[in-house]
Amino acid sequence: MSTRHSAKVRGGAAAAAAVVLAITVAGCGAGSDDKPKTTQDSSSTNSQGDAPKSQAPSGTPKSTPTEVLATVNGEAGMTLTINRMARDAGGFLTVEGQLKNTGTAPYVNTAPWRGNELNSSGVSVAGVTLVDKVGKKRYYVLRDTDGRCLCTTGLAIIEAGQSVPFFAQFPAPPASTAELEMSLPTFATATVKISG
Repeated sequence: MSTRHSAKVRGGAAAAAAVVLAITVAGCGAGSDDKPKTTQDSSSTNSQGDAPKSQAPSGTPKSTPTEVLATVNGEAGMTLTINRMARDAGGFLTVEGQLKNTGTAPYVNTAPWRGNELNSSGVSVAGVTLVDKVGKKRYYVLRDTDGRCLCTTGLAIIEAGQSVPFFAQFPAPPASTAELEMSLPTFATATVKISG
């Protein structure tokens, strides 16, 4: 009797395992049917309205500030627009804006912007400085532990009509300082109010 009973239990366990396996396979099969539908839906969205493609560039306008604190002209039709100069947590001052080549030359050489200071940043805007005329102090772009500037890098060439983001981070001046003179080689000097 115990042999028959154990045989029934084994048979029952095998049947239960078969049911679980069938449910699992059916579940996996349903999941695999959903994947092509999802893929088809996203590709049809691409062909109909290019929604994913248009969403990627939409991050760019969001990051492009609209407030203009200062605009300065440089050589060969270059323009620098400053949109933000604000104190950040940790004792930093961040300057953000846009560089635009409004000239007719095919490209502008940006090598002078890295400044004369020895640096590991390559072609960059590491030559930008801030001057506190009241406090009689000059501020240079901050560097990381490898000597690279905390600023826009990789600006070997800016083609005609091209606009690129500008970023540089400095030590923050005292809280009493309300404005600074900003200088980037080949550009005019701009007086910019600190916005925060």
